Amino acid sequence: MPVRVALADDSLLIREGLEQLLSKEPEIELVALCADVDALLDEVARVDVDVVVTDLRMPPTMTDEGIQIASRLRETAPGVGVLVLSNYADARYALALIERGSERRGYLLKERIHDRAELRAAILTIAKGGSMMDPVIVDRLVSERLRRDASPLATLTTRERDVLTEIAKGKNNGAIAESLFLTKRAVEKHINSIFLKLDLAFADDVNKRVKATLLYLSEKESAPI
Repeated sequence: MPVRVALADDSLLIREGLEQLLSKEPEIELVALCADVDALLDEVARVDVDVVVTDLRMPPTMTDEGIQIASRLRETAPGVGVLVLSNYADARYALALIERGSERRGYLLKERIHDRAELRAAILTIAKGGSMMDPVIVDRLVSERLRRDASPLATLTTRERDVLTEIAKGKNNGAIAESLFLTKRAVEKHINSIFLKLDLAFADDVNKRVKATLLYLSEKESAPI
């Protein structure tokens, strides 16, 4: 069965563009197009939806409606995933999105939605219960953390940093191995080393690893990203 998607964006051009992109994907069925929060929530209550793809900022306040939608659906429709599309590479929005759990949640910059394969992968990952974080957000968190004095990240090897970035994107060990041209056993060794160095050994599955990694990277964040 295709993944059933409800789309919300106050821009008609964005809605039409995403509709054209997603209509070419046989694994995805677009079941609703909405221009505001109320219309989206009505559609989620009315039809069977697997994943909501929503703009970060929409009427009425044009602030963080996408985050609010994700929080509300965590209560009213916990099985519905949420992919927030944003023009803002600000980690604070991404961290707010996963504050109550990273399962079925994703944050993707709008500049990437022209890549149909990346958008498709994010939607399918979220539909399966996974999570996805834009690489730019991960890179900024890593860079900010590295600028701090005595950061344990400074003890990671270059390869371990590569693996850490892939973890924060929500990838499992097999996908990390494929991306970095490593064996799964090598990936497991790198992950064990990373989590020991970062004191994250308690994070025992993909979604927990994503949340733990992002929260670690953002810990004691003081300056805007």
